[in-house]
Amino acid sequence: MDKLANGLTLVFHPWLMPLYGLAIIFSAPTLYGYLPFNVKKLLFLVVLVNNVLLPVSLLPFFKQRQIISSWKISERKERIIPLIITTVLYGSTSFIIYKFPIPAFFKSYIFSTTLLSLFVTVVNFGWKISLHSVGSGAIIALIMLLSQKMFTSLLWFLIPSILLAGLILSSRLRLNQHNPAQVWVGLFAGFIGLTVFMMLV
Repeated sequence: MDKLANGLTLVFHPWLMPLYGLAIIFSAPTLYGYLPFNVKKLLFLVVLVNNVLLPVSLLPFFKQRQIISSWKISERKERIIPLIITTVLYGSTSFIIYKFPIPAFFKSYIFSTTLLSLFVTVVNFGWKISLHSVGSGAIIALIMLLSQKMFTSLLWFLIPSILLAGLILSSRLRLNQHNPAQVWVGLFAGFIGLTVFMMLV
């Protein structure tokens, strides 16, 4: 069970969740799915490089400088600098994508993930929140918002996302990385946060 929990934790790492969100928008049966392939590829690559590859490439530096004690970055205080850098990188992604001639929904999604990253960074200064849970809640919110905006039922996306969220939260508890309050608050913070931010931007 621990191996399964570790696998889920890795596959659904918070840095990967925005990419999964884009993949959902691209593959859902809505008008957004008909964007030219080159546009989809460019968006995907920008998020992949800025918000996955760059943060991951900094981990050895953080480890060498003793900013983090392990690759899991389990301690709340050790998360501060990586979270700040992640938020800055999200901001740069938002700035780059703002110039793209793409539907506003995509821009709203990227801007909202930036604001959500900023929110959890601020929270982390005083309390350890589950970032995996935040990402899970945000994905559920994204699917519901996309369904509402496009007047399309996306149950085949929504149900698996809810089930996966349950597995991810259970995995974090199984590995003793968080307590129940941290995972549940994270889930609802991700869901409510992305919903509110996408309605505002």
